[in-house]
Amino acid sequence: MKKIEAIVRPEKLEFVRKSLEAAGYPGIMITEIQGHGKQRGFTQQWRGEEYRVDLLPKVKVEIVVNDGDVKRILQTIISCAKTGNVGDGKIFVYDVAEAVRIRTGEYGEVAV
Repeated sequence: MKKIEAIVRPEKLEFVRKSLEAAGYPGIMITEIQGHGKQRGFTQQWRGEEYRVDLLPKVKVEIVVNDGDVKRILQTIISCAKTGNVGDGKIFVYDVAEAVRIRTGEYGEVAV
């Protein structure tokens, strides 16, 4: 099993979520986060004053998938979240040692 953690633009969240559900993975975790990558934020002006926005709003989408579905899920996320501009995000893939469904006590991939 693998845990896929995708950092995406907030405006892409609904498209990513619906596409993952259509791909057979309705169980996801979503967290609103702030951060920056290489772009280091941006500068704006408000009422004549210039100020720097260092931390940009992002959304972290987490999903645990069976090993055989990783590439398909990665391609789903990439195709939904990509704009071609700086700040599209990143995807990280981690190994999951075990999963347990609390309600039934099932272990392993059947618990996912």
